[in-house]
Amino acid sequence: MAIKVGILGFAHGHIMAFSNVWINNPDMGIEVKYGWDHDSTRAENSTKALNIKKAESVEEILNDSEIGAVVITAETKYHPDLAEVAAAAGKDIIMYKPIALTMKDADRIVAAVEKNKVKFTLGYQMRTDPQNIKIKELILDKTIGDIYVYRRRHGLAIHNWAGFENVWHSNPELNRDIFADDASHPVDMLNWIFGVPESVMAELTTMNNPKVVNDNGVALFKYPNGMIAEISCYFTCSASELTTEVYGAKGAINQYYGDGVSTRLPKALGPFGLKWFEEGNADWTISDIPSPGGHGERLAWQAQPFADFLYGKRPPICSVYEARDSLRMVLACYVSTQYGERVKLDDPRIYDV
Repeated sequence: MAIKVGILGFAHGHIMAFSNVWINNPDMGIEVKYGWDHDSTRAENSTKALNIKKAESVEEILNDSEIGAVVITAETKYHPDLAEVAAAAGKDIIMYKPIALTMKDADRIVAAVEKNKVKFTLGYQMRTDPQNIKIKELILDKTIGDIYVYRRRHGLAIHNWAGFENVWHSNPELNRDIFADDASHPVDMLNWIFGVPESVMAELTTMNNPKVVNDNGVALFKYPNGMIAEISCYFTCSASELTTEVYGAKGAINQYYGDGVSTRLPKALGPFGLKWFEEGNADWTISDIPSPGGHGERLAWQAQPFADFLYGKRPPICSVYEARDSLRMVLACYVSTQYGERVKLDDPRIYDV
């Protein structure tokens, strides 16, 4: 029997990509039964596109005994409230990133999951990208030795998106700003591979539209062993190719076409965008894992891992505790920028931003 799920909010458009995969592949065993959104027009349009029932309230979904899990893809502001009522109703939770706006709200979600003993995973597509999984494997296997430097460039072209200042992503009450929302992807990838760093120095800036705050930012994370990790987020980036660089004692890893702006143009380097070099070899090793054809393909890849999680075939893609740590890393960037100093990841000021 299929696991029946309800969707709580359609603000994160990514839900359309992976829920469509569930709907079009019933053998995955996930039946999307309801969809709800506080914005009735968005609810109407989204449920119609998915050909599912529009719920009139959150309670309609949570009171249905057939519903085993919910997907929370509402605006970030509403995550804590929705997580608390869903957990209290005994529903397993898939939540889209980031976990919350503040550490206190993240703590509320952790407490709700713990109290009600429901399954929880956060959705971060970088953790389900096959090439990224290979990068992590190469690092943990020490294929290129001890890692000295890690760099992930992540971009969007929001300066070319008319009216972006009017969408919820740019509303400080709903989402803080675009850095808080989208920088959480590469920051979480760093957490996923290396864990929580010791400190960060960051600079956030607004370059294109003063109504779209923090459209560019760079963070330098430092680990106890001395490794430096650079997370570069350029949300006024029209196009790029190189996404990930890793430099170690015995070689290097390069990845291309790993985000939206790097998949929008023809792949000049060919379809295989991941390669690594090991000292002693005469040339790069080219991975046989193809790069995604587009950003939508990367989002759709999440459908199977999410299904496997709900069926207990795999652990969370990103646990509630990892999700809170990734938020801590993002918010530490704001503290660093505000005070112009290196910030430890246990700095109490992180709870004040």
